[in-house]
Amino acid sequence: MKILGSILGLLLVVLVFAQLSGFGFVYTVDETEYVVVTQFGLIQRQITTPGMKFKSPIETVVRFDKRLLRIDVPTDSMPDKDSQFLEIDAYVRYRITNPRMFLENLRDEITAADRIGAIARGAIREEVGHREQKEIIGGDPMTLEDGTIIVESKLTVDGIPTRQGMMDRVLERVRGDAEAAFGIEIRDVRIKRADFPNAIEPSVLERMRTERAVQAQRLRAEGESEYLTITADVDKDVRIINAEAEKQANVLMGEGEASAIKILAAALEQDMEFFAFRRSLESYSNFLKDDTTVILSSDSDLFRYLEGPNKSPE
Repeated sequence: MKILGSILGLLLVVLVFAQLSGFGFVYTVDETEYVVVTQFGLIQRQITTPGMKFKSPIETVVRFDKRLLRIDVPTDSMPDKDSQFLEIDAYVRYRITNPRMFLENLRDEITAADRIGAIARGAIREEVGHREQKEIIGGDPMTLEDGTIIVESKLTVDGIPTRQGMMDRVLERVRGDAEAAFGIEIRDVRIKRADFPNAIEPSVLERMRTERAVQAQRLRAEGESEYLTITADVDKDVRIINAEAEKQANVLMGEGEASAIKILAAALEQDMEFFAFRRSLESYSNFLKDDTTVILSSDSDLFRYLEGPNKSPE
């Protein structure tokens, strides 16, 4: 019994060690993965359902992710229709649909990234070579009436954005070249960035600065013209207001003088002697402008008026 127990214990230890080393009889399949069972490099079967599975100790389990995978395509300089280069940075999203075929043709995800990325890069290069930069970038700059530059989405004759139309053609070509051969499904191919190469970046920035300087100069000229127009209108309004005010002032002054003359005439009519006295004062005032000494006669009206009713008896 002791010998049998030792044998069973040793067998249990061997089984545990084999299980931990990958040579066990039991393995599990997660919901997010496929499993391909191989024996000495030859594919025996593929497992697509989750759960606990069994295999022989000499069989090997190869696991693949069944979720959506991403490949970042290396940035590459590509010429457009006018032989102007753009730095294109893209990515591909794919899903493994046939793990057996994937293992046979690509072995692992690293090799898949190289192969699929190369196919996508070639398809993008061909499409970029048939299009202008505006179509690749997907925008068309437009200048508004006030000089502001905006970028509107450039559309194809079918009414879809040119970038989307280009990538739809790339996706169609990549699918035809990769899906049937690799056991995968290409879900999307997109351009993340399309920039000018670093070598021509200074010239592009200088051209942008020049355009902005021209725009700024034009805006300043328009502003100065608008300022002069507004100033001229204000000066005109000021002259009109001053003229109307002066006219109104003259009218009021005339009315005031007329009222004063009317009042004075009414006052003079009440006292004729005062009127005669006032006329005499005006005459003497005009006569005395040169500081002339006047000697009044005792029989003059002014002398008698100044003497008044309080004349002292002789």
